[in-house]
Amino acid sequence: MIAYIKGILTSKHPSEVLVETGGLGYRVFIPISTFERLPPPGNEILLHTYLHVREDALQLYGFLASEEKDLFLTLTDVSGIGPRLGLGILSGAKVSELRKAIESEDVTFLARIPGLGKKTATKLVFELRGKLPSLDEPPPSPASALYDDALSALVNLGYRKTDAETALARLGTLETLEAAITGALKLLSRAIS
Repeated sequence: MIAYIKGILTSKHPSEVLVETGGLGYRVFIPISTFERLPPPGNEILLHTYLHVREDALQLYGFLASEEKDLFLTLTDVSGIGPRLGLGILSGAKVSELRKAIESEDVTFLARIPGLGKKTATKLVFELRGKLPSLDEPPPSPASALYDDALSALVNLGYRKTDAETALARLGTLETLEAAITGALKLLSRAIS
């Protein structure tokens, strides 16, 4: 699990960047919205990341804004939408536009995003309508940052986002990241067995 990466931007392209940290260069896939806000190579950056584990590869996805990462994880929680398509969706529209289109059931707007047809756009609206956080919600507190880190860790371990959210909600107040992950894993293992 890699929650974020902080290092020197060594090169950037519209779909990926190379970030050097600790003597290693990390290839990180990014949406266009992140690319447009990146500084020139040679500057230090911090990207909120999601590590996608496949049988044949480990792929790191990065976002300048945590809201982008949150929406990316929500999008990829919809069956049939993988990380590549999720990145494509974020590259096709701003986070606020996507959230508004989903909440207002604007399938026509969503279907215009490259790689996202009308059928998948309809599915997105159906599965995510009413489930996205309010556009007017207050900034996250340190407790919600702990929650976000625990949720990200559980998703990176392969649990569905909705299952991980349920487990974390059952824990109540989260004291430490380790306690949150350990407690959620115990609840999730009982649900499976």
